Amino acid sequence: MGIEGASLFIGVDLGGTKIASALVDADMRMIDRVRVATRPEEGPSAVIGRMLDTVQDLTLRNGCGVGEVRALGIGCPGPLDPKTGIVLDAPNLMWKDVSLAAPMAEATGRPVYLENDANVAALAENRLGAGRGARNMMYITVSTGIGSGLILGSKLYVGAAGSAGELGHVTMVADGPLCGCGNRGCLESLASGTAIARRARETAVRPGGEGILKAACGDINAIDASLVASAAAAGDAAAAAILRDAFEYLGIAVANVVNLLNLDMVVIGGGVARVGDVLFDTVRRLVKLRSFACLARDVLIVPASLGADAGALGAACYAAERLAREERDAGCDPSICHDLEGPE
Repeated sequence: MGIEGASLFIGVDLGGTKIASALVDADMRMIDRVRVATRPEEGPSAVIGRMLDTVQDLTLRNGCGVGEVRALGIGCPGPLDPKTGIVLDAPNLMWKDVSLAAPMAEATGRPVYLENDANVAALAENRLGAGRGARNMMYITVSTGIGSGLILGSKLYVGAAGSAGELGHVTMVADGPLCGCGNRGCLESLASGTAIARRARETAVRPGGEGILKAACGDINAIDASLVASAAAAGDAAAAAILRDAFEYLGIAVANVVNLLNLDMVVIGGGVARVGDVLFDTVRRLVKLRSFACLARDVLIVPASLGADAGALGAACYAAERLAREERDAGCDPSICHDLEGPE
């Protein structure tokens, strides 16, 4: 059965392991979703082909043609250039200087808009999820790495070169652990799922870390952030200390942003955030301790609500808002129409 009279958009969430695409209506209600493996080792052309396959699957399954889709949005790891649609450097995809928006637009005949994956997830949580109604919000995803996106004055804020909001790469310890970005002591190197797992593996082979190794059945390579969280919940003191330290670093970073931007809300998602109260209670305590009292009092720190759908929904939101802006400002160069407007 076709979707008659609908105004449709497709959002594509491109990650290192999966491509998640969603077909939505003009109110950003999800009609259908599809997920496939990315398999980046096969190269950009193959990945783009799989992205196009998800678009075709969504339209065919729902009785509409690609021509009935008004625009497509893509959320992708960066750095990237939304104006040119080029992915500049995405290590998880093994991509450098890959043109992504143009081949997608050429194949579909539809406008295609590219943006950082954390930014589009921030947009989704602000428009549709836990951050709905917040005018000044930061979204943080704590998983393998740490990404973030900013909504300021109800608009997606991307900065001068489109790369604002890199909370994961704020330096927390001058001579701290080496980060994947090449810097030392980044928040990501101290509080991400990867950082938690690394510290747990180091602890597991030292006195006091026996409980973590036992939880991993003696296999140090099986230790990940989820196992550390389970061990901590079961009462292991070493695992609990690892989580406490990681989340205190996260709390200090959030407190700095609260002082800097006077946010209404901080929304935290990602796999590590699923540990729940231990993360949120720690972050709230550090924000109260380290932010100005008047600022800490006014900011809400809440879990994200859209889960794994945030990326694809946010990419669709981004496409809809970019297209609306360009249609409204038909006399302006679309390449600079990038300060998305939120609801009044």
